Amino acid sequence: MLLTHEGFKQLCRGRDMLAAMHDEPLSIRSIARELNASPFHFIRQFEAVFGLTPHQFRMRYRLDRAKLLLAKGQHSVTEVCMEVGFSSLGSFSSLFARRFGQPPSVYQRRARRMVQVPGAFAPALFPGCLSLMASLPPWAFRNFREASFGGAPLESGTSPKEGNSNADQTDQHHGL
Repeated sequence: MLLTHEGFKQLCRGRDMLAAMHDEPLSIRSIARELNASPFHFIRQFEAVFGLTPHQFRMRYRLDRAKLLLAKGQHSVTEVCMEVGFSSLGSFSSLFARRFGQPPSVYQRRARRMVQVPGAFAPALFPGCLSLMASLPPWAFRNFREASFGGAPLESGTSPKEGNSNADQTDQHHGL
C-alpha cells in the first residue's frame, strides 16, 4: 500500500482528532467521514502507519494521560477516570492495571512519594553509586592534582618522587 504525502497528512489529522479530548467521543466512522475515507480504509491505513488501530491508539493515549494526571496528584482516581474519557471506574482501573502493572490508586501513591520538593529529586531516582558517594566524608574525595597516569603527574610541576611535590602539599593540607 503506497501512501501519498497528502494521505499521511490526513492520517496525522485523524490521529490528532483521536487524541483530542471531546465532551462527546468521536466515532471512527465520523473521523473517517471527516477525512473522506471509509471506516475500514481509515482503520487499515492507520494501523499500517502507526502500528495500532485507532481504538488502541485512543486507549493508550487516554491511559498515558491518566498516568500523568495521577502522578501530579491533584485529582482523585475517579476524577482522572472521568477527565480522560472513561465512564466506568472499573473498566478504567482494569485497563490501567493491565497496561502499567498496578492499579491507578497504587500508581498514584508511589508517584506522589517520589515527588518531594519542587526542584529536588527523590533518592530513588539517583543511581546507587551517587547515593554511596553522598554518604562519604569530604576528605574521601582526592584532589585531581594527586592523580597520576603511569607514574607521571597530570599537572606540570615536580614529580611525587621529589621531596616537595604538589601531592605532598595537598596531603598536608587535608591532614593526610
